[in-house]
Amino acid sequence: MITRFAPSPTGHLHKGHAWSMLTAHEKAQNENGKFLLRIEDIDFNRCSPANTAQILEDLAWLGIEWEEPIRIQSEHLADYAAAAQSLQDRGLLYPCFCTRKDIQREIEAAGNAPHGSEGPLYPGTCRRLSEDERQAGIASGEPYALRLDLSKALEIIGTPLTWQDSIHGEQVARPEELGDAVIVRKDIGTSYHLAVVVDDGLQGVTDIVRGVDLFESTHLHCVLQRLLDLPAPIYHHHELLTDDEGNRLAKRDKSITLKSLRESGVSVAGLKKELGFSV
Repeated sequence: MITRFAPSPTGHLHKGHAWSMLTAHEKAQNENGKFLLRIEDIDFNRCSPANTAQILEDLAWLGIEWEEPIRIQSEHLADYAAAAQSLQDRGLLYPCFCTRKDIQREIEAAGNAPHGSEGPLYPGTCRRLSEDERQAGIASGEPYALRLDLSKALEIIGTPLTWQDSIHGEQVARPEELGDAVIVRKDIGTSYHLAVVVDDGLQGVTDIVRGVDLFESTHLHCVLQRLLDLPAPIYHHHELLTDDEGNRLAKRDKSITLKSLRESGVSVAGLKKELGFSV
């Protein structure tokens, strides 16, 4: 068993992160497996080295040990570019020049748009461009993302996709709920979806512990795993921790970060007991 904790250094960790991290660590320990730490820092505008240093400090405080080396996503952009190129070579990605305003105008002009789990689906504006129009847009220097042509992808895959979830049971993937998702963003040369699938495959992750807020993303991740010939992990999508008012914990709430809890005198033993772990 190989589990992982893969935070994005856009802020400080909170109790919800601790619960997820300790769950993954405990699963690996119980099976004499490996626990990996990965820093998902590809959002260059929001991530910072200071937050990465704070993550390492928080894990050290909790007594968490991980396999070395730590995988830092920003150091492996070539891996994601190679995966994207393999998809593009098969005609599965197409350039999308649309801005968010363009997409919204297209949806409004159509009067309606199919909705998926994450809201209105991309209307396919750039999918309908001819090859000459695509090349002209690229040659002009117009910024573009790369989207997955989902219909082509599903034709190649053929058989229904499923994944195993240790909490929710066997799931049938419904990638159509996300439509032609962005696989390579304009600004960072990849996307969360592509990077996390490539990383989990390269690192041999067998069991993924993460919040139910990422449950819907798994529909797309199953597609990418099959297209890239990567093994499918077992998922453990847990419920999110909430505050006393029922709101999900968030990094912007500094009062519940691990750093603030530590500074206020909360002990590791006390935190673990509160979260339901043995001390």
